[in-house]
Amino acid sequence: MANAKDSTSEFTTPDSLFQTIFAFQKPRILLTAFELGLFSALGDESKSSAEAAKALGAAERATDRLMNALCAMGLLTKHNGRFANGPLAARFLVKGKPEYLAGLGHGVNLWQSWSTMTEAVRRGTSVISREPVERGAEWLTSFIAAMHTRAVRMADGVVALLDLSGVSRVLDVGAGSGAYCTAFVRADKRIRATAFDLPHVIPLTQQYVHQVGVRNNVDFVGGDCNADSLGSGFDLIFLSALIHSNSFEENQTLLRKCTDSLNPNGQVVIQDFIMDEDRTTPAFGAFFALNMLVGTEAGDTYTESEVRRWMEEASLLRIERKDTLFDTTLMVGRK
Repeated sequence: MANAKDSTSEFTTPDSLFQTIFAFQKPRILLTAFELGLFSALGDESKSSAEAAKALGAAERATDRLMNALCAMGLLTKHNGRFANGPLAARFLVKGKPEYLAGLGHGVNLWQSWSTMTEAVRRGTSVISREPVERGAEWLTSFIAAMHTRAVRMADGVVALLDLSGVSRVLDVGAGSGAYCTAFVRADKRIRATAFDLPHVIPLTQQYVHQVGVRNNVDFVGGDCNADSLGSGFDLIFLSALIHSNSFEENQTLLRKCTDSLNPNGQVVIQDFIMDEDRTTPAFGAFFALNMLVGTEAGDTYTESEVRRWMEEASLLRIERKDTLFDTTLMVGRK
């Protein structure tokens, strides 16, 4: 059912339309500063715009204007012609700091893909290079970092919603940083998790998992879940933030493949942004469907009835829905 807050229009006057259109300015300023490495160049020091420009290899006047705008946004401070990071920037935007938000780099990638939306709507599919290996190592590193930032905050809470009785082997398909693999192991030390992702992603997965210190309980397998075998003998197969990258037909096939890889009474757990039947709510999911349009060949957000259909066609039973505290939904089916 649609939420009232989702269905209330944010547009009430012509001015509100203009405010929305020009709201792009602050994100673009922040992304440019992040992309240039400006916050990291300042670090814990203060610099004149000339000093900052030299450190960045950028034009002095342009750097000065950019830094002035960041002051207006409250991210930088300026005293006697010298700029310094404000508290928020110093904590989250300086590379090497414990809470550095490396995943913000993915915002630069999204900016570029969302700029192609008009043509994507015309053609009905993404018009950019969609293969991570073609987009380069920097794109992939930023993407996985962004996914990790979100997943690491959610993983323990999501896993706590699941019935892990009798679960000893878990397969995380599209594991990314392995945040959920490590969460399963933390939840029950008897669990052995397998992180399955594309071959060029797995080295990044290993780096993240090794940092947590549970690598002895996690295996790593490189492959394409839509083309390769998933293996067998699993008690739980976890698909988080994956089905939205696939077409309807790819998800049908993938769910059947998952069932074949399960032990009797094993579970398939899908976590994603599940849409209401009219597809206009929740609002974030409606926006995310467009993110899939500009960034994938046939990805989308899907409704509960569609996910249930895939599960039923894959002979999964006792299908249930569990909403999380993170604006995502779990769909669970048993073999």
